[in-house]
Amino acid sequence: MGTHYNGTEEEIRALDLYIKLTRAADAVNGRINRHLTDENLTISQFGVLEALYHLGPLHQHELAEKILKSTGNMTLVIDNLVKRDLVERCRDEQDRRYVTVHLTANGRDLIARMFPAHVATVVAEMAALSVAEQEQLAALCRRLGLQEAAES
Repeated sequence: MGTHYNGTEEEIRALDLYIKLTRAADAVNGRINRHLTDENLTISQFGVLEALYHLGPLHQHELAEKILKSTGNMTLVIDNLVKRDLVERCRDEQDRRYVTVHLTANGRDLIARMFPAHVATVVAEMAALSVAEQEQLAALCRRLGLQEAAES
């Protein structure tokens, strides 16, 4: 279902596209991340574990940037992962104000076990599009995502 807004052709086209883009992203996200409930993880928590697994220890602000969340929200996400012994905060010995987040052994084991199935699900979801369509959609999404930067 598209927009019910009675505007110009350009407005209706843009709103319809936005609705389709949002619904498609929500649907794909839901299907890809369905497995997280089995491990009692949120999408943000999984994102933190995945970032630390692939990039190594990161500062909380860096993690927030990597998974596109606010630093305030990141504090709660990390607190909950610490409670489950999946990550730990480590203070820098030279500058005690600087705290990095590290995976614990439990966190590393969990993400190492979960990530291959996650990748397989992403690949299966994207297989609805041909290789050329995947590349075209990736380019279009990048262009939309960088729109603000291009206008600055």
